[in-house]
Amino acid sequence: MNEQKNRILNKINILNLLIIVLIFVADRFSKIKIINYVLSNNKSIYVNDYLNLELVWNSGIGFGLLNLDAGIWYHFISLIIFFVILAIIYLMIKSSNLDKIFLSLVLGGALGNLYDRALYFSVPDFIDIHFNDFHWFTFNIADIFISLGIILILLKEVFLKKHEKN
Repeated sequence: MNEQKNRILNKINILNLLIIVLIFVADRFSKIKIINYVLSNNKSIYVNDYLNLELVWNSGIGFGLLNLDAGIWYHFISLIIFFVILAIIYLMIKSSNLDKIFLSLVLGGALGNLYDRALYFSVPDFIDIHFNDFHWFTFNIADIFISLGIILILLKEVFLKKHEKN
């Protein structure tokens, strides 16, 4: 029984690692492609009336909040992000299998953005969703998975807690 449980846990851990790596690679690939395109063509990409791919360098935190120069505050925020990543890894070790999957989404995206912070001293954001003159925050693939993982964790907590009460 213990051997079968260990095999199942190993498969789950491999799945989580695969999710993290795939998100990291997809994020890196998308950022490299958009950076190379913009540097070569010196323009953004018009997709449709609601979506452009436009490179914006974000030295702040998620969705361009707290945009900072690469000074002491930038390094302080980067250090906090590093410790949040360590906390996510700790939570993954202690969490249920479903939570591990959701945390893998967050971790894959967080590692992608942290890598950019170390490499470029900012994060390349490029997905620009807009309606007429209203533009949502520009974001990237990593931000999508970070947000998705957090939303899924919150939904699970809300609906499972509600279900447990009934």
